[in-house]
Amino acid sequence: MRYIDDPDHLEALPGKPLAEGETFAFRCHPGIRCFNQCCRNLNMFLYPYDVIRLKNRLSISSDDFLERYADVVMRPDNHFPEVLLRMADNAEATCPFLSEAGCSVYPDRPGACRDFPVEHGVRFDAASGRSSLVHFFRPPDFCMGRHEDQIWTTDTWALDQEAERYNRQTVRWIEVKRLFLQNPWGPEGPDGRRAKMAFMAAYNIDRFREFVFNSSFLKRFKVTSATLKRAKVDDAALLSLGLAWIQLFIWGMPSHILKPKR
Repeated sequence: MRYIDDPDHLEALPGKPLAEGETFAFRCHPGIRCFNQCCRNLNMFLYPYDVIRLKNRLSISSDDFLERYADVVMRPDNHFPEVLLRMADNAEATCPFLSEAGCSVYPDRPGACRDFPVEHGVRFDAASGRSSLVHFFRPPDFCMGRHEDQIWTTDTWALDQEAERYNRQTVRWIEVKRLFLQNPWGPEGPDGRRAKMAFMAAYNIDRFREFVFNSSFLKRFKVTSATLKRAKVDDAALLSLGLAWIQLFIWGMPSHILKPKR
């Protein structure tokens, strides 16, 4: 995912920019000779909603998922860790969820897999403070699906792949992640207590649930009743609360769903 603050930079980015309503040709199916080749040797970034869907699909905890399937890395000049899907330890470094029959987690596959061969950037409008997706058609050279005759727009492709919710969650996460272009940690650095708590709220939804409901959290923060009701039963709603809490806890930015109690 790319941040785009200057629209003039669009043409310089890899892939073909897709305007609203612009079409592209693509179809992937078992009869194509490159089928599943895109599931190998990946730098697959996982966003918080990806982790929720995958860990629930696998019926494991957030802790277990991060330990078994993720690499958490801090890139140079970055102030918040990235989470990457750990490839299998085999000759082709395949996705750990790739089976002989195909993707074993297909209904809950990550957003990047749903969007392929479209990649997204997030454009931030400083004047309005709003973020929006921009789209690029970027199949790899080996991909034969781009020579098929099925035609899509980015909207029809997202609808077909059930990617709309993933895309909304991605934009929301990037709005928070973008704040970490500046270092908020001070002397304690990115390994300090505040950084670990922010990572928990984004990527370890099970531990964040314990923090919200089994600590003094609700004595210190005012959460709207509707938000709290949804967060008790819905991981995605709890994630929304977690991202709002990161903005408040790290950056002092209250929201309409979360404020400090006075």
